[in-house]
Amino acid sequence: MPLILPIKGVSPAWGEACYIAENATIVGDVIMGNTCTVWFNAVIRGDVNAIRIGNKTNIQDGAVIHCTYQKAATTIGSNVSIGHNAIVHGCMVEDNVLIGMGSIVMDNAVVQKNCIVAAGSVVLENTVCESGYIYAGVPAKKVKALSPEQIENLDKVANNYVLYASWLQ
Repeated sequence: MPLILPIKGVSPAWGEACYIAENATIVGDVIMGNTCTVWFNAVIRGDVNAIRIGNKTNIQDGAVIHCTYQKAATTIGSNVSIGHNAIVHGCMVEDNVLIGMGSIVMDNAVVQKNCIVAAGSVVLENTVCESGYIYAGVPAKKVKALSPEQIENLDKVANNYVLYASWLQ
């Protein structure tokens, strides 16, 4: 059974048809939309600020979603894939985005819609990742424009995680 804990009387909440793995942790001021998936060993910690997550977003194995006390909440849009062991901290991730495995997105960064942050990248504080591009490296820099096929694939990844969750329910 997942670890779901209130903080200061505020409990996590989520919409319909969500999957939360048995060893995932969701704490405090966290609100998720419909058809989200939170995978094994993922941690969503709304203990020091708010975390808002849209619809059909997947938080993959070992990912950590957190924020900064009194400074930076975390907002993640719809149709977002947060890769294995990624850290998304005190930032805004808009709709239709892939945050690659092992990536870090820091406080007050904005990852605009239709964007990919490549595996292992570090998006520094206050960075804006422009819509329609791949960002890669440490620190993450704009690498190239996404093709229409790559943008379409962002939706396929999110849909796949809904499918994978159906195998476990």
